[in-house]
This record gives sequence, structure tokens and C-alpha cells, in this order.
Amino acid sequence: MTKAADTKLTIIQRAADVFNQQGYAGSSMADIMQATGLKKGGIYNHFASKDELAIAAFQFAVHQVSRRYIQILKDHQGAIARLKAVVHTFVANLDNPPIQGGCPLLNTAIESDDTHPLLRQQVQRAMDAWRKLIHRIVDTGVAAGEIKPEVQADTVATLLISTLEGALMLSQLYGDRVHIQRAQEHLNDYIDRLQQS
Repeated sequence: MTKAADTKLTIIQRAADVFNQQGYAGSSMADIMQATGLKKGGIYNHFASKDELAIAAFQFAVHQVSRRYIQILKDHQGAIARLKAVVHTFVANLDNPPIQGGCPLLNTAIESDDTHPLLRQQVQRAMDAWRKLIHRIVDTGVAAGEIKPEVQADTVATLLISTLEGALMLSQLYGDRVHIQRAQEHLNDYIDRLQQS
């Protein structure tokens, strides 16, 4: 990796933490300069605008999270075990976050809802990828006879994602893990009920 590429990656990594913890609107270029140790010109040598940097930082954050899921799914066979692994990995990220500040999808989705269409589009793409992952697991489970044939993959994706993200929000809001723990227990029971008897 060239020195310029290495510097650009460092900017992205550190900006990802700043944006994910403080939000796009709450993060100034001064914050990015402090986190990277670079002057504004050094940052703008690599990024044309704060928007461009924010998108690159979000994509980096999502990539870090996705790598965790890809790795954990390699160690699990069968749709039920894989769905439970998705739930477990989401919860485990609380103790060992791939990026500081919580779930980048949740954080960025809330902030970019009406105010930043480019970031919102990036969040939708990332969420689509997460939903497709769950779809593939469920569809493979149905085809293998492991999951009941009437189970709808999109319903499973909606329930898993919304329950996990909502519970994370409550746990962060109250500083109490009980919400995410309850969600994990509930989802594990729900996943068990998907299984073909």
C-alpha cells in the first residue's frame, strides 16, 4: 500500500469512529482533523468534501460489521444455527464493537432520514444487504427442509432486524443490557419455532 493510500485509509477509519459516535451533522472538520492529526488540506487532498468522506467512512464501518457476520457464518452449518449466529453476533458487538459508537446502520439511518439523501441511500443499500443475507439463510433452510415451507424470508428479516435494532436503541438509551438480552432470548425462541418438526 502506498503512503497516500495508507493515509487515506487512516482518515476513513478515524472518521468512521467520529461520524458513528457524533453523527454527520455533529461532526466538524475540526473533529476529523483532531482524530486524524491532519490539517484540513491534508484531508481534502484525499476527499473533495465532507460528504464524500462521510460516505467512505460509512461504507468502511458497514464493511467492518459485515466481515464479522461473514466470518461467524463460516463456522455454522444449517439455517437455524446460522440465524442464531446472526443474532448472537449482533449482541456480541456490544462488548466488542467493530466500530465505536454502536450500529452504524441504526445511527446513520436515524440521522440521514430526511436531512442527507446520499447517506440515506447508502444506509438503504447496507440494509438491503443484511436483509438479503437473512433471506438467503431462510430460503436455503426451506429448500433443505430445515425450515417450515410457509415461512416467509422477508418476514423473518423484518422481525430479526427491527427487534435487534430496537433493543439496541433501548439498551443504549437506558444504559441497560437487559433489553438486548430479552430480544436475544425472544428471537432464539422465534427461530426455534421456524424449524420443520
